[in-house]
Amino acid sequence: MKLSVVIVNYNVRYFLEQCLRSVDKACEQIDSEIFVVDNNSVDGSVDMVRNFFPYVRLIANKDNVGFSRANNQAIKQSTGKYILLLNPDTVVEKDTFTKCLAYMDSRADAGGLGVKMIDGQGRFLPESKRGLPTPFVAFCKISGLSRLFPRSQTFNRYHLGYLDKDQIHPVDVLSGAFMWLRRSTLEKTGLLDEDYFMYGEDIDLSYKIIQKGYKNIYFPKARIIHYKGESTKKRSVNYVFTFYNAMVIFARKHFSPNHARIFSFLINAAVWFRAGISLLSGFWKKAALPIADVALIFSGMWFLKLFWETSIKSMEGVTYPPLYMLVIVPTYIAVWVFSMYMHGGYDRPYYSRGVFKGMISGTVAILVIYALLPESLRYSRALIVMGAVWAMLTSLAIRHIIRSNRRELKHYLNPEEKRYLICGDKKESMRVARILKDASPSVGFIGFGNAGAAPSDDPHFLGSMDQLPDIVEIYKIDEVIFCSKNLTARQIMDHMWALSSDRMDYKIAPEESMYLIGSNSISTPSHLFSVDINSISRPQNRRSKRFFDLVASFSLLLLSPVLIWMVPRPGTMLINLAKVLFGQYSLVGYHPLKQSSALQLPPVKNGVLFPGDGFPDKTLDDNTLYKLNLLYGKDYKVSTDFNVLWKGLKNLGRRVTP
Repeated sequence: MKLSVVIVNYNVRYFLEQCLRSVDKACEQIDSEIFVVDNNSVDGSVDMVRNFFPYVRLIANKDNVGFSRANNQAIKQSTGKYILLLNPDTVVEKDTFTKCLAYMDSRADAGGLGVKMIDGQGRFLPESKRGLPTPFVAFCKISGLSRLFPRSQTFNRYHLGYLDKDQIHPVDVLSGAFMWLRRSTLEKTGLLDEDYFMYGEDIDLSYKIIQKGYKNIYFPKARIIHYKGESTKKRSVNYVFTFYNAMVIFARKHFSPNHARIFSFLINAAVWFRAGISLLSGFWKKAALPIADVALIFSGMWFLKLFWETSIKSMEGVTYPPLYMLVIVPTYIAVWVFSMYMHGGYDRPYYSRGVFKGMISGTVAILVIYALLPESLRYSRALIVMGAVWAMLTSLAIRHIIRSNRRELKHYLNPEEKRYLICGDKKESMRVARILKDASPSVGFIGFGNAGAAPSDDPHFLGSMDQLPDIVEIYKIDEVIFCSKNLTARQIMDHMWALSSDRMDYKIAPEESMYLIGSNSISTPSHLFSVDINSISRPQNRRSKRFFDLVASFSLLLLSPVLIWMVPRPGTMLINLAKVLFGQYSLVGYHPLKQSSALQLPPVKNGVLFPGDGFPDKTLDDNTLYKLNLLYGKDYKVSTDFNVLWKGLKNLGRRVTP
């Protein structure tokens, strides 16, 4: 056996499927075996591998055992002369493996090899080649000196910025995203150190390879796409702690005690600094717009009150007490902001309709409550209406300014403004266009680029792939979608590299799949399209579902003295409702069917009730329940939850399946 490919997966089913399809093609001319080690994913990854790739040697762990241990599980079972550790969020070219194999066969002194990696926007990833993170190297990276002097041999040894990214070089550290290893070398170094749960194990193993007298080679003649950081949110506090803790472990294992202490001090300082920055940054990103709305609305209400007192009500001698601005107006603002939030007014891209719907709903709610208040607290309907108009105008203005000033950033663009180019043959392009339209109904423009040698006669086809740069420029294309059925991974990478731009997004449409993959991060839901008409995963629907769970579970708990006489297992019912209230369960979730785990459904918390509970008088088979799960996940409505709750009330004492 020449090659054993090992892929460790954790909840990235869509990326894993695309990765395996590319690995299949790359292994066609090589005596090889493929391992997938799944660390207890809940997204249907295991069933997907079993159904679509039955020849893959699957290891399905019952727990998340970490990256090092999972890789070691497969390495111990593998038989290849070479072992490739490959991330699931990668795409390899058809000749990637043959190039690496030929080079490693020619270099007996090479213990490991890494390749040129590009991200989801066609940009070179500097972590393709890295230096050893000594205390000084770590200080330069943490302090920002490496960014100030990107090509300096002194200050940028972390990413070896002084080395030509297109030339073969010995390097200190290989990336764990693509780590080609010689088995005979591993027999001397040992396997991955399982003290590292995630991150750091690639640095540790790379260092041990050099210690045993072998070289680590950066080999840019082969390329891969790496959707950098798909299993972890790179800017999260958890990532910061996990990554830098791995660096501390490495220092303690391989540096002198004095150097290790210095390194640990630098790393711990960096951890707290980065963690603080991450927390503040995350808070500011979420809170900046609501704070701006509150400040502008409050200022406007203050001026409106002053104008109303001095101009309109002055003859009547009316003045408003401090209570009005201190309590009443903040209450109005809270209702307006909450209503805008519930209607998607704070979701990116910023929809104008979310502001309209939120302000109208909030104003109606305020006026209804106003009519029920005692006369002493009813100050002025006119001020409420004028305040609502002011709040709507300022909220719309802020969002317009954001879009105008940051129009080049795709997540600030309205879907109506986004222009797509789909590259493939006519049949596949039309299939992908349907997915795109179903996933984002307000897409404005879709053009096609013919994957053949000559443009199609169809007017929707704007030209051939050779004309891609001109098509993108002339038609102001925002995003290019490549059909992998018609284009090889090499062709896709070549076009991404040629068009590489911060203004351009790219996606790949895997053959026969109902989703598109792209961007730099799976953590951004808008970058993973599937056929979801009104998916439960949409932010507004998630909020509505959670709001329903809170209100309904709280109300049911208040009614529990009555319900305990109606519902079997009342003790279990009370536990279920408490867990729904605190977010552990949802009132309504999917039927726990085995076939549903392989279905591309948006994630939902375990439910006390199921969609089928809305039909208490019918006996439903698994196929019908399966379709109800599909309908519930793809076209969510709060009214569905209410109907299921109303008709399935007696099932609230059901024991929830973990």
